Amino acid sequence: MDKPTRWYHFVAYFFGGTFLANTVPHLVNGISGNAFQSPFASPPGEGLSSSTVNVLWGLFNLAVGYVLVCRIGRFDLRNTRHVLVLAAGILIMALMLARTFGRLHGGL
Repeated sequence: MDKPTRWYHFVAYFFGGTFLANTVPHLVNGISGNAFQSPFASPPGEGLSSSTVNVLWGLFNLAVGYVLVCRIGRFDLRNTRHVLVLAAGILIMALMLARTFGRLHGGL
């Protein structure tokens, strides 16, 4: 018998989406060999970190996203509510990242 979805599962799915979205810019820039912003730069979030730091930060975000989505509750891709909550987290973080990185890279 399936366990019911609790409210905190939806919170985990939402924040899992934010971590998964944050994986993309760091991992892509790091793998491409580009320096990119990270929380470890000076000043944090604005200065550039090495590609190695960005790969590690991207993989950390991927691991946290995985735990929040796949190890808490029973996330089901066929459950519309589960997917919408995950997508909301991805969308909100993606918009925040676009504004932040756009300001720093002339994309606004």
